[in-house]
Amino acid sequence: MRQIRRRAGTDTRFLLLSSSLRGQEVMLRWFVLALFFGVCLSAGEQKKKKAKPQSLSRGWGDSITWVKSYEDGLAKMVKSQKPLMVIHHRLNCPHSQALKKAFAAEKSIQKMAKEDFIMLNLVEETKDKNQAPDGYYVPRILFVDPSKTVRTSIVGKYNSHHYNYKPDDMAILAKNMKKAKVLLHAEL
Repeated sequence: MRQIRRRAGTDTRFLLLSSSLRGQEVMLRWFVLALFFGVCLSAGEQKKKKAKPQSLSRGWGDSITWVKSYEDGLAKMVKSQKPLMVIHHRLNCPHSQALKKAFAAEKSIQKMAKEDFIMLNLVEETKDKNQAPDGYYVPRILFVDPSKTVRTSIVGKYNSHHYNYKPDDMAILAKNMKKAKVLLHAEL
């Protein structure tokens, strides 16, 4: 009789141990499922962030239509009879970054750029030496009229780098943009 009781006690302990393991197994499955679900959600969020392609604006103004190349800009300029505004800059240049931030924040400049100009921002130099009348430096901004003439007379306030603008020069740049439009209309 004792053996039967002992055996029954062992079976009960075995059953308790077995049901405890099953409970842990179920919990482990739920945990793995929740972990998998969490990883999938975070991967989806990262894909959304990475999927945004860099636009041609490169931060200079997303509402502005930008051309891809100098040659494309010249062709569209001639067809539309609007002046071409060329911004030479570097992505890793702190002066270019500061100018870009000021340019993008200035509403009057953004409006003129959108409505009255063919816009190009270049991170690579063009082969056209007329785009560097006083040297290759960044940032620099030049204007080209529909006759494909670089407007070397439209300059900023600096003697050493005539086509350089700084964040504090947005009023000068806006004035020069207006000059580029007036020169265009005076020639036509």
